[in-house]
Amino acid sequence: MKDFQNKVAVITGAGSGIGRALARDLAAAGARLALSDVNQVGLQETADSLGLGSDRLITEAFDVADRDAFYAFAERVTGHFGAAHLVFNNAGVALGATVEDMSYEDFEWLMGINFWGVVHGTKAFLPHLKAAGDGHIVNVSSVFGLIGVPTQSAYNASKFAVRGFTEALRQELEMEGGRVSCTSVHPGGIKTNIARNARMGAGVEKITGDVDKARRDFEKMFRTTPEEASQTILKGVKGNKRRVLIGSDARAIDSMQRLMPTAYQRIMVAGQKMMRK
Repeated sequence: MKDFQNKVAVITGAGSGIGRALARDLAAAGARLALSDVNQVGLQETADSLGLGSDRLITEAFDVADRDAFYAFAERVTGHFGAAHLVFNNAGVALGATVEDMSYEDFEWLMGINFWGVVHGTKAFLPHLKAAGDGHIVNVSSVFGLIGVPTQSAYNASKFAVRGFTEALRQELEMEGGRVSCTSVHPGGIKTNIARNARMGAGVEKITGDVDKARRDFEKMFRTTPEEASQTILKGVKGNKRRVLIGSDARAIDSMQRLMPTAYQRIMVAGQKMMRK
C-alpha cells in the first residue's frame, strides 16, 4: 500500500502512545479513521485532537479481549465507511511477575489483550480487507517477542505468539496472491505509559530488588517517541515489510539474538544482577 488517502484505518489502543501517533499521522495523510481504546477519556482526547468530522472518524471504547465487541466494531466500521483497508492491532498491557508467583488471573488478563486482542482484530477485519481488494494488517509485537526477559514471561509469551501468528498469516496471504498483507512490528523502548501502568505481580522483588527503582530504571531506557514509532510503522506498511524494528535498541537486540541465539540469556541475567546493585 503506497498511499493512505481515503483508506479506512482501524487502530486499537488509540487513546495514547503509538496508537494516538498513528491516528494523527494517518489523519494527516487523508485516511478515514476507526479508533478504539478501553480508556474512554484517552480515546476522546485523541479524537478531539484530530478535529475530524463523522465522515472521517468514528470511535468506540471496548476491551479488545472481548471477541463479540470486536466483531461488532468491525460491522460498525464497515457499515459506516463501506470498507476497511488497514488494521493496526496496537493495544497492549504489561505485567511483571515471576513464573512461580504469577497468578493465572493476571496471565489470562494479559494474554486476552496482547494476544487474543490481535487474533480478534485480525479475524474480525480480514474478510473486509479481502473484500476491499487492498489491505494491510499491522500486529504490534515487541523486542520481547524476540528475546526472553526475567519477570516478563507472560509478556514474552504474548509477544512471541503475536510474532508467530503474524508470520504464518503473512505466508498464507502471499499464497493467496498478496493483495492483502501484514507486518509484525517490534518496538524497543517507546516513551509511553505501558511500563508505568504495568501490573506488578508477586515475586518480582526477588529478581529486581526494589520494584519501583527497577521500573524507573527501565523507563530511563525508553528512547524512541511514539511519533517516531508511528513514522517507522507507516514506512514499513508502504514498503510491505515483513518485520519492522523500532528504535536503535530494537535493532541491537535483534542483532544480539541473531548472533547469540541462546547465549544472550547470560547477558540478560548479568544485566539484571547489575541493576539490583
